[in-house]
Amino acid sequence: MNHDPICFDETLMTQDEDIERASRSLKAMSHPLRLKILCILGDREISVQEIVDQVGTSQSNISQHLGILRDKGILATRKDANRVYYRVGDARTLRLISMMQDVFCRS
Repeated sequence: MNHDPICFDETLMTQDEDIERASRSLKAMSHPLRLKILCILGDREISVQEIVDQVGTSQSNISQHLGILRDKGILATRKDANRVYYRVGDARTLRLISMMQDVFCRS
């Protein structure tokens, strides 16, 4: 009798570069503040100031974490005059965030 409720397809992640990319992304998202930023962004594009207002910490702190997420390829940016807008740059990351919300945030 199989007691494992989750069944994994062994062919899902066999390429080393896929595993490395997934590991880097998960490591970058594992910080609570960065995960909160990603949840706030969802599939929207938001300015740094809006993120600061919603997260409730200093702009320098937010900018540091946004930089990490951007450097890891998780976020994309757009500059408009003196404002910088951020969005999740990869649909796979959006799916992962959605799955985490389903598992951890909904009863």
